[in-house]
Amino acid sequence: MALDLALYQPDIAANTGTLLRLGACMGVPVHVIHPAGFAITQRNLARAGMDYLDRANLIEHASFAAFRDWQLSQGRRLVLLTTKTTNSAYAASYAAGDILLLGRESAGVPDDIAAQADLRVRIPMQPGLRSINVALAGAMILGEAMRQIGNFTQLS
Repeated sequence: MALDLALYQPDIAANTGTLLRLGACMGVPVHVIHPAGFAITQRNLARAGMDYLDRANLIEHASFAAFRDWQLSQGRRLVLLTTKTTNSAYAASYAAGDILLLGRESAGVPDDIAAQADLRVRIPMQPGLRSINVALAGAMILGEAMRQIGNFTQLS
């Protein structure tokens, strides 16, 4: 079992398209937890996703409750990328099967959703700066998690 990315109610189509392209290239499923701030269509995602969208493994969940039921039924750990923790994403240990959850670009995830995460991590940044673009943050931490569990050795 590898890793998955999950996007909580994304509100920018370009970031979702970028993460779907990343998922296609890395062989990582991407879950979209609805409602999204835009229609999940080929047209809306095409600019950033380019011709990679057909190769992406997109899984849509009607709500966080539906996603959470699925996640728990699979026995998978939920790792939230958030600015509201002091845990460095680079001090964390990742495991095969982890699901990396990214919040909304505009608001992250609500506190009750964050409380359900098994692990909360943040990307260390310069003082006074708040956050990195969600697609870039997802790529950074997916890369670290893949490195730790040896997934990069399986790609050619």
